[in-house]
Amino acid sequence: MSDDYLPGVYQQFLSRFPEVAEAQGSLARVIRETNPFDDRTDRLIKLAVAVGAEAEGAVRSNVRKALQHGANLDEVRAVALAAVTTRGFPAAIAALGWIEEVAAASAEPSH
Repeated sequence: MSDDYLPGVYQQFLSRFPEVAEAQGSLARVIRETNPFDDRTDRLIKLAVAVGAEAEGAVRSNVRKALQHGANLDEVRAVALAAVTTRGFPAAIAALGWIEEVAAASAEPSH
């Protein structure tokens, strides 16, 4: 799994709106530096929010980043399963599908 994976739509955003991207990045850094959580916990929380919003891109991104910061696949799946009783079965199932796709892609050998 590459640390520098960026979806095409995000790359387009960066090139079209560099000032907005820079401001958003600065805000994200300040928030991250202000919260009391370690990187692993921070990513699992962000994953939970993304699952609740059914935000596919954010789920995929936060799965990759949570795994990079030491979460394991069972913990990532548990976040999605928790959504069954809080956000609903369809949101949880969609998130589990996205999680499995990210996990499968990360297991593929690099070319």
